[in-house]
Amino acid sequence: MILWTAKLYCLHRHYQKALLPVISKEFGNYFRLMKVCSMQYNAVIFDMDGLLIDSEPQWQEAGRETLEQYGYKLTDEQYHTSTGLRTEEWIEHWFRYFRADLRLAPAAVDVVVQKAIEKVGAKSLPFPGIEDVFAFFKERDFRIGLATSSPMALVDVVIEKLKLHHIFDTLASVGDLPFGKPHPQVYLNCAQQLGCSPLHCIAFEDSFHGMIAAKAARMKCVVVPAVSGFEHPKWNAADLKLKKLSDFSEEYLHKLSDKV
Repeated sequence: MILWTAKLYCLHRHYQKALLPVISKEFGNYFRLMKVCSMQYNAVIFDMDGLLIDSEPQWQEAGRETLEQYGYKLTDEQYHTSTGLRTEEWIEHWFRYFRADLRLAPAAVDVVVQKAIEKVGAKSLPFPGIEDVFAFFKERDFRIGLATSSPMALVDVVIEKLKLHHIFDTLASVGDLPFGKPHPQVYLNCAQQLGCSPLHCIAFEDSFHGMIAAKAARMKCVVVPAVSGFEHPKWNAADLKLKKLSDFSEEYLHKLSDKV
């Protein structure tokens, strides 16, 4: 009896040792599958200015011309520290910096927006590759949204200019929201309008404030920075950094899914 017990114990140990790698592998595959399923992305949200359309030079012209009407001049470096802000917050930021009369700010906002609409409509061009990235997500049945700091009046101009009516399932602007980017509300609103959880959304941005807004909304964020600032360490907060939109691929989609 003791001999048989010993033999059974040895047999048990042998099979336990032999099966352990198989069991571990199968459970590993199971948990990896569960992770992928739990992080299955089904929506993508794009910023607009500086990402889909090369409109930042026109916004810069509009902003600088408006401030010059009040006697203030911005350097290129100063301007680039404030990209991604809503116009109201942009004007307030620089009015406070220059110690201007804040009572004049609302009129200045109107001037900037009107100048930007005219300049973007006349001069701005789409960035190369936007058709490719839209097709990539359309082929995979992603819901597609727009979340921008620009007013809807400019959004309408850009949508018409680039012929994007068929692309977006919803459009979201900071508009009359209490806060613009880097506050996440515009991204949260866009996800809600798409009928998707923010956890299942991928955001594409070109500005630091936009990146922070997307990350605060708990979305994965892909940044496509301007060439001049591409190597800046601030982009390390993004989940992925690309030189151009058309570089996004199936491989990068899987990499985002693997990120915790």
